[in-house]
Amino acid sequence: MTIGGSLALYFIIWWTVLFAILPIGVRSQAEAGDVPAGTDPGAPSRPDLVRKAIYTTIVAALVFGLVRLGAYWFDI
Repeated sequence: MTIGGSLALYFIIWWTVLFAILPIGVRSQAEAGDVPAGTDPGAPSRPDLVRKAIYTTIVAALVFGLVRLGAYWFDI
C-alpha cells in the first residue's frame, strides 16, 4: 500500500472511530440540570472533545495497525 493510500485509510478509520466514540459519556444539559437561556436542553453539557480526539487517535492507530498487519499477512 502506498503512503497516500495508508494516509487515506487512517483518515477514514479515524473519522469512523470518532463517530463511534462521540456519544460515549455525554450528558445533556437537561440531565445535568443546567440549561442556559437560549440553548437546546438536549445539547451536551460537557462534550470533552479534546479527550475524545486523543482516545480516537489511539484507537484508530490500533485499528489501522491491525488492518495493515492483516494486509501484510494476506499479501493484499
